[in-house]
Amino acid sequence: MDKAFLYSEEFAAFDYGSAHPLKPYRLRLVYELVQAFGLLGPPGVRLIEAVPASEKDLLLFHDRKYLNLLKTLNAGFYVPGAEQYGMGNGDNPIFKGMFDWSELVAGASLQAAEIVNSGEADIAFNISGGLHHALSSRASGFCYVNDPVIAIMSLLKKGRRVMYVDIDAHHGDGVQAAFYETDKVLTVSIHESGYYLFPGSGFEHETGKGPGKGYSVNIPLPPYTDDELFLYAFNEIVPPLFDAFKPDILVSQLGVDAFRTDPLTHLQYTTNGFCKAVETMKALAPKWVALGGGGYDIANVARAWTLAWAIMCGREVSDKIPEEFLKAHGHEGFANGKIRDEEFIGKGNQKELMRKEVERVVSFVKEMVFQKIH
Repeated sequence: MDKAFLYSEEFAAFDYGSAHPLKPYRLRLVYELVQAFGLLGPPGVRLIEAVPASEKDLLLFHDRKYLNLLKTLNAGFYVPGAEQYGMGNGDNPIFKGMFDWSELVAGASLQAAEIVNSGEADIAFNISGGLHHALSSRASGFCYVNDPVIAIMSLLKKGRRVMYVDIDAHHGDGVQAAFYETDKVLTVSIHESGYYLFPGSGFEHETGKGPGKGYSVNIPLPPYTDDELFLYAFNEIVPPLFDAFKPDILVSQLGVDAFRTDPLTHLQYTTNGFCKAVETMKALAPKWVALGGGGYDIANVARAWTLAWAIMCGREVSDKIPEEFLKAHGHEGFANGKIRDEEFIGKGNQKELMRKEVERVVSFVKEMVFQKIH
């Protein structure tokens, strides 16, 4: 079955500002590293040009008044009242093309969902997607339009049953909020605890409401959680829930801001734990829509998502990054020339305290959620 990689040269044309941590340019680095490893050439691998979503598509989730304001702000100039919708200085700046950027990201995620739903491919990867914080009428956490929600809603309209798995360091709050009261979507977010990190939510007791009770699953992790504890939580929760819920399609957010060297978070994953989680998702899901997400060390983003794409395609890649790529981008964080991280495992009393906390959260979820999923 084919694999589809969604991309546009336009991704890298947008700019949140020189001081902003989210750099759309990182997406070009992913594409070029994927190309350097020859991962877009084999039979059965399709490179798909991303196209923007329509306003009708965005209205699947977002409020019309909010979208009208976002369109007005597209020129890059402040409009009075923008703060009421979460836009202005700081996390969600007003920049030229912000609506165009949002349309393009959402469009690529919708394309990925349609390609997988139609059977054209069993896996589709939109590296620009995973902007999981936006609410229906408010920007949040660098996100203006919530492409995971829009993609999932498009699948629900086609009668699909969807499981959403989010491994970004930040809680997938916008996606959780959209589906908090339904049993048609099972959302699972494994993230750094909201006690220490934006958006300050995603605690284990947030399990849904009404018909959705039990269908929102959160695994908040303490700072400095390593691959070992992340994989323990992931493997204890995700495969059993997948088997119980039996989704038609898996939608996943593969943020890599949980890595040790990310400047915004406090988790300590490496490519080792990340890749094992990706391998498990591939083994579980016959149909899979994969989305990007956070990642503020741009070399981590390029390395991890290239490895993820190789896993999706069933390809092995050498540990050494190709020379032609290093010549062009070696100064951008690829100094050791390797695509994989050294293994890291925390030790000592701190690790044992973290282990007890993670085990406590996993036990809570098993007790409060597992029997509700059907």
